[in-house]
Amino acid sequence: MNDAFPPISSEDSDAGHVPVLPDAVLEHLAPKPGQAVFDATLGRGGHAALIIPHLAPGGVYLATDLDAGNLEHARDRLTPLAEQHGVVLRLHHGSFTALPDLLDAAHRDGAIPAPTVDGLLADLGFASNQVDDPDRGLSFKHDGQLDMRLNPSDEDTPTAADLVNSLPPDQLADLIYQFGEERLSRRIARKIAQARASEPIQTTGRLAQIVRSAYPPPSRKGSGRRKGAASGSGHRIDPATRTFQALRIAVNGELDALDALLAALPDRLSAGGRAVFISFHSLEDRRVKRAFLKFQQDELGQRLTRKPVTADDTESQANPRSRSAKLRAFEKTP
Repeated sequence: MNDAFPPISSEDSDAGHVPVLPDAVLEHLAPKPGQAVFDATLGRGGHAALIIPHLAPGGVYLATDLDAGNLEHARDRLTPLAEQHGVVLRLHHGSFTALPDLLDAAHRDGAIPAPTVDGLLADLGFASNQVDDPDRGLSFKHDGQLDMRLNPSDEDTPTAADLVNSLPPDQLADLIYQFGEERLSRRIARKIAQARASEPIQTTGRLAQIVRSAYPPPSRKGSGRRKGAASGSGHRIDPATRTFQALRIAVNGELDALDALLAALPDRLSAGGRAVFISFHSLEDRRVKRAFLKFQQDELGQRLTRKPVTADDTESQANPRSRSAKLRAFEKTP
């Protein structure tokens, strides 16, 4: 660990979420005094609390988040820190796809000298308090409503229950395969269709049970491969994991939003600016990897990470949710 970077504090744990790869974020983002940084996924403010002191004096920290509750928590946490270090703090409730409009507005207001930033951070994971809240429906660890919206106040966005109970089986199977990379997607979709015919599926526990029933029993040889595939870290995952991932991605339009952010990135990074993305599954990581490679081939800058940075054993043990995190970084041509 680099002594120049502050370690994870008890405040991070108490905040309801421990930021992943904190040292790597600071190393590759390399924030400096007076710079402007855009945090695409503020969450509970863990990474922001590490970055803001490095922007002193005269820096600007702009951030967005879909979760109004987490945004207000971060505002309360970060406002005194930003004031202490003479850093301007501007927070926005909404999607990071608003990046161009937000930077244009900050430039018009005189907060930043140009509609670009020197650093951009996108931690594409979810705050622990979101995952652990049964009412959000993001996890089957505790039974709860099958919602999955990252912005629960958005009544125009269909919930996971809406999709599960209304999509034709073929469309549901395609969704689970495309966004969950689930090889048993058609069998799972048939099981869901059979179950919802008698009663709508409204809870995470019932959906997880239905998905698990689509899997064959464990192999007698004890390989466990049929019960649930292994993750990249060697840890077995629940058979329902990929289906839940697929529904969450579909509900929140996550991949479309990521594509929009990557498309806007070259024009919204200042010369010499850096972008750091942390992904948690292959669908995200492949998009970031390909975008950064394309930027480099187009001579817009260079990749700072040919291979993704991952958590070491110490962090993986202290924060199990960091095990699937992959960090990639890009620097625009100075």
